[in-house]
Amino acid sequence: MPATGAKPEGATDEAGAARAVQQMFDSIAPRYDLLNHVLSANVDRLWWWRAARRFKTVLARPEAQILDVCCGTGDMTMALLKRRPRGAEPIVAADFSRNMLARGAAKFGPGRNGLAPGAPFAIPLEADALHLPLRDQSLDLIVTAFGFRNLANYQAGLDEFFRLLKPGGQLGILEFSEPGGLIGKAYSVYFRRVLPAIGRLVCGANGPYNYLPTSVGNFPPPSQLLAMMRGAGYTDAAWRAYTFGIAGLYTATRPTVI
Repeated sequence: MPATGAKPEGATDEAGAARAVQQMFDSIAPRYDLLNHVLSANVDRLWWWRAARRFKTVLARPEAQILDVCCGTGDMTMALLKRRPRGAEPIVAADFSRNMLARGAAKFGPGRNGLAPGAPFAIPLEADALHLPLRDQSLDLIVTAFGFRNLANYQAGLDEFFRLLKPGGQLGILEFSEPGGLIGKAYSVYFRRVLPAIGRLVCGANGPYNYLPTSVGNFPPPSQLLAMMRGAGYTDAAWRAYTFGIAGLYTATRPTVI
């Protein structure tokens, strides 16, 4: 089948796209955090904080079952944990890149240094976001930050998340977008020329930071992704722009009655 999601260079089908993305993130894992913070001027920290704040009500419930999917090195997971009460159920943090997940687990895992008794933590899960080993209707909240765009099939991802959410459960997708106007034109120069050059200098590889602007350009615009979410059965689908539309948070709910 032709790829209906991420399309890394050289990938000809969904399986090949998934392998290419997995290998790419495994390769850049050691410098991933440094590059993210440098290339975004630390604005990415604000985006994670704002996304976590949006779900503060469900995060405050100690019994809530929460998944951070495509968790990478765990910065979104950490933002979610900061809003969890003592003694809360652990968050499940899933990624199919073993190298990324290992770095995340060092931040959020139950065995991390300095973890106080009763402090919230997350359990790492090495798994493909399109085939998660979790029960139907078992989750109150699913969040993914800058990972949904890398799925080999966006529709399959929405369907899988819908399967896992309880009736009334919430979905949050934090992703890049392409702003319009003069800001969009200026940002495009940085995003498509300057960012890949810095990425090559720090990372020592061409592919990953050339892939980033290409993947954002190929990602559905907000109106299209919102339509896909509604078509998958979600209600209350909405998008909120962050930082002039450079990024934004998609939110939706699995209805209580289908």
